[in-house]
Amino acid sequence: MSSLKKLFSDSVIYGLSSIVGKFLNYLLVPLYTYKIAVASGGYGVITNIYAYTALLQVILTFGMETTFFYFASKVRREAASPEEGKRAAQRVFSTSLIAVGTVSALFVAVVLLFLGPLATSLGYGAHPEFVRVMACVVAIDAFQAILFALLRFQGRAWKFAFLKLAFIFCNIGLNLFVFLLAPVLAADPAYDWLMGWYDPSRQVGYVFQVNLICTATVTLGFLPELRLLRHGLDFPMLKSMLRYTWPLLLLGIVGILNQVADKICYRFIVPGPEGEVQLGIYGACVKIAMIMAMITQAFRYAYEPFVFSNGKDAKSKESQALVMKYFLIFTLLAFLAVTSYLDLLKYVIDDGYWEGLRAVPIVMFAEILMGVYFNLSFWYKLIEQTWWGAIFSFVGCVVLLAVNIIFVPRIGYMACAWGGVAGYGTCVLLSYLVGRKRNPVPYPLKAIGGYTLLAIALYGLSLLLQPCSTALRLVVNTLGLLLYIAVVLWNERALVTPVLRKLHLVR
Repeated sequence: MSSLKKLFSDSVIYGLSSIVGKFLNYLLVPLYTYKIAVASGGYGVITNIYAYTALLQVILTFGMETTFFYFASKVRREAASPEEGKRAAQRVFSTSLIAVGTVSALFVAVVLLFLGPLATSLGYGAHPEFVRVMACVVAIDAFQAILFALLRFQGRAWKFAFLKLAFIFCNIGLNLFVFLLAPVLAADPAYDWLMGWYDPSRQVGYVFQVNLICTATVTLGFLPELRLLRHGLDFPMLKSMLRYTWPLLLLGIVGILNQVADKICYRFIVPGPEGEVQLGIYGACVKIAMIMAMITQAFRYAYEPFVFSNGKDAKSKESQALVMKYFLIFTLLAFLAVTSYLDLLKYVIDDGYWEGLRAVPIVMFAEILMGVYFNLSFWYKLIEQTWWGAIFSFVGCVVLLAVNIIFVPRIGYMACAWGGVAGYGTCVLLSYLVGRKRNPVPYPLKAIGGYTLLAIALYGLSLLLQPCSTALRLVVNTLGLLLYIAVVLWNERALVTPVLRKLHLVR
């Protein structure tokens, strides 16, 4: 139970840094959508470029975050003393960081060498600077991923949160300057000496340049951790780590493709300005659904080191089963909260993008399935059969791509949303069925199924209310949300009551 308390406390810190940070970052969504006209397709370009960077970061880290956790936990457990275990874990860290840093540096060199042809093949021949800047961003992000993993391994959640929020505040501040203050200063001849660099037609490019500045600045916060590079590269350990991590690389690639393949492929399936416009609408509306991704990400930051630290514990499987249930409870609550108040949340984006709001609930459900799949993935990670994950994710990715290729020409970006549900649903089903035989976990299926059906029923009620007035929909949706919370509190009273007693809310 103390381990679960530690998981909860870390999740709160990681969650606050992730959710508060993402919420603050939402300031950029109205900023971009109100300042970048939907007809320009500029937001579609931003959506497309960031989809590529997400995929590239997975490739450049090649599963080393999870591999670092596994090997660092292993050498620390097997060490003869705590001090020896600490030094061994530090060697694992330096080996991981040197490996990822070397690959990232080579990647940037290749991109710069072949920048022209590469930018043309991606459809950005007129703007190769987009590709150059984001190549540098993704390389630094990959390097930082191992540094952030070290903070999670050491349980230094507060520094993790501080650096994540530092990036967010820096990013927001510079974007506000570029989009709001810079145009005013540039229009005043008195500031010609200061604003000679500013060009209002280059707004999309400034988005990427700001990202590079902020990402590079955050790296300075890791100077103390970089001293651990003195432990050097352990080649025998690196060989073992690469044997463990290559299936995770495949898993990561097909896993991230499940998230971004639609945004990458869309411009090829629907080429030209129309494709960029439609992708911009879809990308803007998907941002509203990202609260689910925040919860899943925060959960992963805390849960991954927790599982690997307690993987050999006799009660580990019972803990995994409980965590799965509570994960679903909270994500379904988030789903209902967003869909219940979508009439208000839609003002986060310009009304020119509103036609894509119908994709939000579908994308959120896909995100829930992604979180369930992440929970299910530990059965093969803990028994060192990570290649199972590569198989499941590959099949899911094929399903997602098939849905996109077949249906995007017919129903547009709605096929992207449904493709995510189909892809992750396939992964969940395969992982659960195989896991039951290879390394079964006693998931409380009755409770999980009950909460899921209740949430779907309440969402279905909100759909029936669409023709009604906004005020009536909000009132009924609020009552439905309160009903869900009441059912959860009643069913989980064995856990909730002691907490309420500590807060002196009940006797």
